[in-house]
Amino acid sequence: MIGISSRGLVLAACVAVVALGGPRARAADWKVVSERTATGFGHTESVAYDPKAKVLYVSDFGPGELKPAEKDGKGHIVKVALDGHIIDAAFLPAHGEVMNKPKGIWVRGDRLWVTDIDAVWVFDLKTRASRRLELPGVVFANDPAVMGNALYVSDNRSDQLVRVSPADFLDAKTTPRIEVVFKGKGVYPNGLYPAPGGTLLMVGFKGKDEPRGIYELAPGAKEPKEISDDIGMLDGLWRAPDGDILATDWVTNSLFRWNPGMLRQKLVGGVSGPADFCVVPEKAGPLVVLPDLVKGELRFVQLGK
Repeated sequence: MIGISSRGLVLAACVAVVALGGPRARAADWKVVSERTATGFGHTESVAYDPKAKVLYVSDFGPGELKPAEKDGKGHIVKVALDGHIIDAAFLPAHGEVMNKPKGIWVRGDRLWVTDIDAVWVFDLKTRASRRLELPGVVFANDPAVMGNALYVSDNRSDQLVRVSPADFLDAKTTPRIEVVFKGKGVYPNGLYPAPGGTLLMVGFKGKDEPRGIYELAPGAKEPKEISDDIGMLDGLWRAPDGDILATDWVTNSLFRWNPGMLRQKLVGGVSGPADFCVVPEKAGPLVVLPDLVKGELRFVQLGK
């Protein structure tokens, strides 16, 4: 049984925000208008929104101690309704496969990708058929992102980004190509998110005393470029259509907003394990579904004007 609690939030006034204009609400106009919490999970690491089915998929380490690199076979993907209720506590894998510590999730069409320590999975959301692909040299596969026909996977412990082609390798007749895009650049990439023109955004995650920021990798480039100041231990990442960025930080235990023309705006605090969130577009404003990895909860944060 899942429990839902609701509470309103009051957001402190935003400071030093550049007026960006335009007829519609930009991220600069957002504030937290409400929040509710869903419980009943093990350790929730990532959330992805499926716009076709209008449901959420949540990677869960399972019960017990928080050991993100342990191959214990307890991991699974939970199917969750937008109101926070669990539809299927063990939606994936569905055919006897063993998953360990599933982390970042990406959904496109009828496919779902999820990383799992030293591998990445692809699933068919209709048949729940799967294929697991080992990633040689990867020690802590963290976040996946699909751009075009390629799948990118971050590894924040060995400080590298790898590319898998084709992205949809479920029914591929040949072994997918796995190549290192960069390694040892001091980024320690965690969350990934596509930007216009083939640019890939990423955030860095190393240590509390070694903060990292927000980076971009231009098409064909092998050197990521930092586009923000060093911020903290960053995890989840999302880019709004207007270019503003939402990200989570384990140093401040928060969800924040950032763009080049403003100071960081803290939107939500008090998150013990601010991991890889998703954003559900709604008329009232974006709904951020934020997993707390430590507490094993989902926080539904409604943004509005």
